[in-house]
Amino acid sequence: MVVVLGIDPGTANTGYGVVFTRGRTLAALDGGVIETASSQPLERRLARIHGDVRALIAEHEPDALAIEELYFGANARSAFAVGQARGVVLLAAGQVGIPCFSYTPQQIKQAVCGSGRAAKDQVQRMVGTLLSLPAPPEPDHAADALAVGICHANTAPLRAAVPA
Repeated sequence: MVVVLGIDPGTANTGYGVVFTRGRTLAALDGGVIETASSQPLERRLARIHGDVRALIAEHEPDALAIEELYFGANARSAFAVGQARGVVLLAAGQVGIPCFSYTPQQIKQAVCGSGRAAKDQVQRMVGTLLSLPAPPEPDHAADALAVGICHANTAPLRAAVPA
């Protein structure tokens, strides 16, 4: 049995998803979004993300934290903000000794949909199917975080079998 806390980092919206796996069985234990107001100072927004992730860790006691890697698209400013949110998430896990694993958006889409170029709505539908949910998870940040958790849950056995 493995519990993975998946994170889709962002300053305004940090998606989280808690995935449970036993053998080939996958299930969602929790999922949602940590929202922060753009009117707040950055340090308060980051403190909120850190505190909420610490609370999720305390509640679910995950075996691992999986987080999406930074994507450097056209907007370097938003990538920098995502990097700050990512940093406080990693700090929260590091403070309690939870191992962290990073995955690129392409790796996550490949693990969930079979294609690294899958569209957001396809990822949502596949996450719902893989976790036997009655409907695709909403909002998309929560679905993305569950996808990160699924990606790790599917690659963790291989990681364990291959010596570092």
